[in-house]
Amino acid sequence: MAVSPPTFAGRKVAPLPYMSEKKAMPLTTDSVDRASFSSTKESHMGGIAQTFTESKTSSYLRNEYPQDEDAIVDDSSAGSRTPPELLRTDSGRGMLTNPHSSLHGFVCPCDGFKGWKAISVRGRIASKSSGDLKGLARWDWDSDVKMTGGNVKEKGRYAAGKSPLELLPMELLGAVIDQLATDIPPNGFTARNIDLMSLLLTSRGIHSATLSTLYAQVTIPHSRIFRKFLSHISSHPALGTIVRRLDFSHFNPTGAGMTARERAQTQNLIPETLLQALLLTTNLQEFLAQEHIDDELSPAVLKTLLCDLPKLKALDFCACSSTSFRESFNTIISAQILPAALPIARLSLHECTILPSSVFDSLLPRLPHLTHLDVAHTRITDAALHSIPHTARLTHLNLSKCSLLSGASVVNFLTTHPAAKSLVYLNLAMDVKSSEMLSSDEITSLLPYLPTTLRSLNLKGSKMGKEHIALLLPLTKHVEELGLGRHLDLRELTRLFVPDSDLPLAEQVAWVPHSLRYLDVSDLSIAQMDLGTLFGSSCPVLKTIAEPLDVLELSAEVLKRLEKAPDVKRVGWCIKEAGRRGWLVRLPREGGIKDEGARSWKWGATYWGMRKIPVARAEVGGIYGHYMFKKN
Repeated sequence: MAVSPPTFAGRKVAPLPYMSEKKAMPLTTDSVDRASFSSTKESHMGGIAQTFTESKTSSYLRNEYPQDEDAIVDDSSAGSRTPPELLRTDSGRGMLTNPHSSLHGFVCPCDGFKGWKAISVRGRIASKSSGDLKGLARWDWDSDVKMTGGNVKEKGRYAAGKSPLELLPMELLGAVIDQLATDIPPNGFTARNIDLMSLLLTSRGIHSATLSTLYAQVTIPHSRIFRKFLSHISSHPALGTIVRRLDFSHFNPTGAGMTARERAQTQNLIPETLLQALLLTTNLQEFLAQEHIDDELSPAVLKTLLCDLPKLKALDFCACSSTSFRESFNTIISAQILPAALPIARLSLHECTILPSSVFDSLLPRLPHLTHLDVAHTRITDAALHSIPHTARLTHLNLSKCSLLSGASVVNFLTTHPAAKSLVYLNLAMDVKSSEMLSSDEITSLLPYLPTTLRSLNLKGSKMGKEHIALLLPLTKHVEELGLGRHLDLRELTRLFVPDSDLPLAEQVAWVPHSLRYLDVSDLSIAQMDLGTLFGSSCPVLKTIAEPLDVLELSAEVLKRLEKAPDVKRVGWCIKEAGRRGWLVRLPREGGIKDEGARSWKWGATYWGMRKIPVARAEVGGIYGHYMFKKN
């Protein structure tokens, strides 16, 4: 919420960047669940799984633009939430504007700021700051005023920098400051981050700790914000060293009433300015891009990302498929400038369909620390997959829709390669209309060797039969998400949830309950699902005996048949849809224990069946949400 800028001794002070001057803004319909361009966000309103809010228009594009707009300030009070136990503690601190949000803004001193000691207070130059920020290697300004003061000036009043709060280690002080980041205030008018604003005006030490929280993770919703961010870190290079994440997943390529030519003329986000920003953020650990900035990923930008940022751990090029992006990568590969080992541990080339196989042949052998790899719908080859170093420890692997991979080679990799022994998420889904990866025999060879660490397994599009049910049973005791292939039917699936009545009594008594919460049966036709049986009294799938099963993903033809069926709500379920996907979702029982679905292996997502691997802990939103939950 915009507020009037503060005043000191009757003099109006330029507002900090997140304190926009109050301006008349038109009401919007997304005031509750704020979305961005082509954004799909998880929504927790109603408490029902698989509920998403979608928008094709950025909520940052208004009929009027505030001139001092900031990097993204997330004020969605009902959107996706990252549980407290999953918040990052290693690369920057927690939430800036929403205690359940991973979207971060930035702030920097107003123009002409010369340090706290130079502020005039009632005609005097005075400060009660805790220390010299330049001495903390945070700032580059100077002050001629010398700090003085002992331990205690008078009873109950500490000297500058000597209060118990200011003497806390920076890590603890930052954790305290994180708790002051709030959502929209109850009255809806007061500045949302008034507490953080007050901290910035408290003392130099607390100011420094607060800035560390504000700048750790920066999200860029459109080019004007990027230009302002670049201006700030160019003026104060020390700010750039605080940045750990640069996130373009919410980036909107459109302007407020601007044509493409006009946007190009602004020169806000172009390869040169992006390169300049990367050179100033030397401690960057996560760079999240997407298809709407792929033309800005020049050879110089890619070289900096791959060769010149030694602390970079995560790279996401989701759906980057422009010709210029391909040529930039080809230039880097042909120049043979890549080091023998890259620091990157989490890499997503999800839907980068235009990249040639040579890119994967060159990149993957250079990733000895790889834990997350998303190469869905790319031209990765068998040789490139097997070139992953043995020192890698993959926890998340997405090979869906990779038509150049052979089933035999994938099975061999998953059963013999040292990097595949601790998988948590594995997606081998295929579109049977275009190609098939795993045959029935290959499924038989694979299932017994999958690790017990596995929590999500997608075999959609594979050739399965009733003989595989017995092989799937051990997996259902620890897997929470399971995607099944073709040629199964509903009666065979019931064996996953209750013991077979033909088993000896002792085995039925010793039955270990399943752990499945999500089951993808979208490969099953209407005849195979047999809706009469599904809603019948003898089928356990929709009954409480099948809990904790909460979500069934169904094909479009099955969902169409169910749309007007009164039996759905009668049995305690409802239908949810997003894009080309649809689910049958169990309604929460009144007074029952609600599991919102947050898991550490989901890296910030809470709902089930994500198709894209996240490489940074963050709430689901922006275009990443579209590829995770809306696109099949």
